Amino acid sequence: MKLEELRVYQLAMEIGDLVWAIVQKWDYFPKDTLGKQLVRSADSIAANLSEGFGRYYFREARQFGYYARGSLSETKTWLEKAHNRSLMDDKDFEKIKGDFDLIGKQLNSYIKSIGNQQTNTTSQ
Repeated sequence: MKLEELRVYQLAMEIGDLVWAIVQKWDYFPKDTLGKQLVRSADSIAANLSEGFGRYYFREARQFGYYARGSLSETKTWLEKAHNRSLMDDKDFEKIKGDFDLIGKQLNSYIKSIGNQQTNTTSQ
C-alpha cells in the first residue's frame, strides 16, 4: 500500500490545506502569531504520518503516528484560540472540528493496526 492511499493521510492533507486557506486571509499580526502555529501544527499531522510510513519499521511508524496524534491535539488548541479570537467564522470552525473528530478516530485505528503487525515494514 502507498502512503497516498491511506485515508488518514488524505484527510490530514486536506486539513492542512483547509487551515492554510483560512489563515492566508488573516491580517499580519494574527497570521504571524497564531496563524503560523496553527498552520505548522496542522501540516505536521500529515508530515509525521509520512515520515513514519517512510521508516519501514513498524515501531517507528507507530511512534510517528503518536506524534501525528499530538500534532492533531495541538492543532485543536490553536483552532479554539483562533475561533475564540474571532479569526474564523463558526462555519469553518465547525467544519474543521468535524474533520478532527474523524481523523482522530482514524489515527487511533491506524496506530493500533501498526502495533499489531508482525513484519518489519509498513508498506506490505
